[in-house]
Amino acid sequence: MVMSFRVSELQVLLGFAGRNKSGRKHELLTKALQLLKSGCSPAVQMKIKELYRRRFPRKILSPSDLSMLHIPAGQLPSATALTPGTMCHLPYDHGSGAAAVPTALLPPAPGPKHEVDVAHLSPPVHPVHPDVKMKRLPFYDVYDELIKPTTLASTNSQRFEEAHFTFALTPQQVQQILTSRDVLPGAKCDYTIQVQLRFCLCETSCPQEDYFPPNLFVKVNGKLCPLPGYLPPTKNGAEPKRPSRPVNITPLARLSATVPNTIVVNWSSEFGRNYSLSVYLVKQLTSVTLLQKLRAKGIRNPDHSRALIKEKLTADPDSEIATTSLRVSLMCPLGKMRLIVPCRAITCTHLQCFDAALYLQMNEKKPTWTCPVCDKKAPYDNLIIDGLFMEILNSCTDCDEIQFMEDGSWCPMKPKKEKQEVCQASTFSGIEGTGAVVTNSLGKKLGSEGKSSSEGKKKVEVIDLTLDSSSDEEEPPAKKQCPVSGMALP
Repeated sequence: MVMSFRVSELQVLLGFAGRNKSGRKHELLTKALQLLKSGCSPAVQMKIKELYRRRFPRKILSPSDLSMLHIPAGQLPSATALTPGTMCHLPYDHGSGAAAVPTALLPPAPGPKHEVDVAHLSPPVHPVHPDVKMKRLPFYDVYDELIKPTTLASTNSQRFEEAHFTFALTPQQVQQILTSRDVLPGAKCDYTIQVQLRFCLCETSCPQEDYFPPNLFVKVNGKLCPLPGYLPPTKNGAEPKRPSRPVNITPLARLSATVPNTIVVNWSSEFGRNYSLSVYLVKQLTSVTLLQKLRAKGIRNPDHSRALIKEKLTADPDSEIATTSLRVSLMCPLGKMRLIVPCRAITCTHLQCFDAALYLQMNEKKPTWTCPVCDKKAPYDNLIIDGLFMEILNSCTDCDEIQFMEDGSWCPMKPKKEKQEVCQASTFSGIEGTGAVVTNSLGKKLGSEGKSSSEGKKKVEVIDLTLDSSSDEEEPPAKKQCPVSGMALP
């Protein structure tokens, strides 16, 4: 009964018992449970019943409700329920042995036409089917809901909890699964239509991501279900967690319309935290299918990117440094290859794109949906294909980097290798004796000995800095740097 109280009722109860009534709800609940554990007086017990009757005026108190007022020593209830099976020994004089519980508080005796349904007399603290919404997974299309989100609430005061579930497949669903066998990513033949088990926190404020309860064990039709392996802990001493993803239980399911399937879940209860379980019939999609869907959404207008360029290159009056151009690579940061389908999230503020096909393949193997450029979340529904980069990739095929200007225009950046090739091979075409014939900055020919053909017999000593000091042999001319800068003029 105490577990169903609101903050106001908990404060009234604690104030009546002379306890501190300040704090949040979970703190007030802990104090109230400690009050019960230490053995409350008859007056406090009557106050609990009074508050409970105010909370649920139409509900009849059953013996199981009264039994909640007594908790054996050493058994502190969990955050979600008290021990329903413990008998209540009220400190009344029993006299002739009859219970001293007021008859007005007891339910009427069950007759042939009036059976007391004990299970429905004490509703759970949390709804059996809360309004929990699971986040949509890009790689799965939901066909049917086999078990709608159901609360995994604690039912006793023990550390480990257990819950049982059943679901049945219709003949049509069985046929859908059996005819969907195909080769999935990883070169294995499996059903593309699957029975999918999902866990999440029991929260209704927003769509929930997959989240496993601690120390989880799942049995499907009596067989242990393999779960995702634990991730390495990020901090020393931190409890390891499983990755957030659904569980495919199709291999353990009975693909029959006449025999139901059973699921047994064991987990560790946590104070103030509950979980939800749900089962769906889904179709698994591939990265190729998701890429087709992304292309079908269309290509974003190039003017969006041009406006972003102009915004980034707009001069800031408060800044001493003015940015007049912006370099962007045409290589994908994931595969270090040239972009084919330039893509980024609409929430990203950078111009750099990544390749949509590679990004989807990566998330097909390990779904993180994180932008490889800025490391922020880039979910599938937020992805767009950049129209400006598509134009650039189609018109510029011989460079890997471009430069954007203030007006939104762009120009290709030549590879660095071309810039380093100052001297062409034709420069060294005239070889005489031991040296090549080259010209100085005045256009006069110099012989192999460093003589100017138009200056007569004057000798000019030329030091070639490209030769190794310990080498006696001359390197091949094609590897020589242009000696003009190291040459003395007559």
